[in-house]
Amino acid sequence: MARTCFFSFRYRNVFRVNQIRSMPNIVGATAAGFKDRSLWEDAKKSETRIKRMINDALKGTSVTVVCITHGIRSREWINYEIDQSLESGNGLVGIQLHHLADPSFPDDRVGAAPAQIANNGFKTYKYSTKESLAKHIEEAAKLAGR
Repeated sequence: MARTCFFSFRYRNVFRVNQIRSMPNIVGATAAGFKDRSLWEDAKKSETRIKRMINDALKGTSVTVVCITHGIRSREWINYEIDQSLESGNGLVGIQLHHLADPSFPDDRVGAAPAQIANNGFKTYKYSTKESLAKHIEEAAKLAGR
């Protein structure tokens, strides 16, 4: 079964993230194991509007995939997305993306996973294949009782 997921990520790493998020468009949601309900950051929006957009995007999702790149641990909106995900009962899975190519931002330093992932019994993995990602998403959903 394909899970509906929210992808939480730092916008400057969108090239890396899109290598994963575009999979359902290429192989289909069933083969990829997820459907995407993510947002694009827009710094021109007000704080209230950003929170509303995040909360609306989380509706109908069962897992939040936290795309881990260097420096995300301290990002305000990443932490808000994770906290709201936990509040809504979503499973969390951290996916390290530092090793994926990004010609416009070639920072390959390993990022630290936000504490909320491990503190709530969820796990972090290095991205390897769409099959392993689908397995990790399903595992996170089951850990959350979804």
